[in-house]
Amino acid sequence: MGPTAAEREALATGWDPNPARSMSLSADAYTDPRWFDVEVETVFSRTWQWVCHVEKVRDPGTYTTTTIADRSVVVARDVDHTLRAFSNVCMHRAHELLTGDGTVKRITCPYHAWSYGLDGGLLTAPHTGHLVDFDPDSICLDALAVEEFGGFVYVNLDSEARALAEQAGDLAAEIAHWAPDVADLTHAHRLTYEIASDWKNVIDNFLECYHCPVAHRDFCTLVNMDTYEVSTHGIWSSHMAEAGRSDNTAYPVDDATVTDHAVWWLWPTTCLMRYPGRGNFIVMNVVPDGPGRTRETYDFFFETAETTEAELEAIRYINDVLQAEDIALVESVQRGMTTPAFTRGRIVHDPAGSGKSEHGVHHFHGLLLDAYRSAGR
Repeated sequence: MGPTAAEREALATGWDPNPARSMSLSADAYTDPRWFDVEVETVFSRTWQWVCHVEKVRDPGTYTTTTIADRSVVVARDVDHTLRAFSNVCMHRAHELLTGDGTVKRITCPYHAWSYGLDGGLLTAPHTGHLVDFDPDSICLDALAVEEFGGFVYVNLDSEARALAEQAGDLAAEIAHWAPDVADLTHAHRLTYEIASDWKNVIDNFLECYHCPVAHRDFCTLVNMDTYEVSTHGIWSSHMAEAGRSDNTAYPVDDATVTDHAVWWLWPTTCLMRYPGRGNFIVMNVVPDGPGRTRETYDFFFETAETTEAELEAIRYINDVLQAEDIALVESVQRGMTTPAFTRGRIVHDPAGSGKSEHGVHHFHGLLLDAYRSAGR
């Protein structure tokens, strides 16, 4: 049985629209598995989820597959260059249609060879000519909402969802300003992590740099923390800072053409980053993997698939240092939240919007509470 309306309201106890007066979200949301079921319904099944860079499905016939809220999804480029997304399931006997990435002229089920066009319509169904009241023209794959946005592809399981470009307002323009080359970059590397923490702790940690001077001392030499600003906007927020002007202990940036640190979070689980260095973009995709578990991927996009020594050092720093620090933090927080000693804590707020403020976390919690209240609607 899911949380009652009273329990949903109790979860918000202490949260205030003004971050200077607000408490954080109750620990129950991070530790009671019933809330994960609510999130599958109200968050993951109704929001835009990152899939890939546009390069992966740029040409007609190219496709990729992914999983969103335990549903297998395929994204494909039709012959007329239209981008489409479908539930990755045959309409005959529910077998999965495609795996991985690739190029196809049609989508053929490996079970009974029913085949579909890249527009989702049924093309052939072997040995069905004698069926009574069988209309092939009425059969098509389950279409999902799909959108190209800011150089990447997103899917929403809610086919009636408002367009991401409409929901996210100025985010695409801001990405284009700070990363004008994003659509032309190419995938160079992926890191994957299994984290013993609820996905919301991972997002909370990403949305504030209050912990950076304590936990990320190398990072604080990479950027000028005096210029670090956090802004919240509807369903997204941004972290902006100038690169440090002296030698840093993170990774070399001697030949950097990108001299700013630009980071965006898109509700609910997409983290987009532009670090100092050569032309680059990093996507941290936070994948909820059940109550108290998170799978996280870091995808690096550079000017070329062949990485320079500086880029390899940047990847090494993120993997060996920054991620190791952050994973240790969120796993410790998850353990702490399971104790009766903690229920909720105070949001630390700087009216100037500096990196040492948690108003980005507060913004995220407000969106979560709105989603929880929509359960069952």
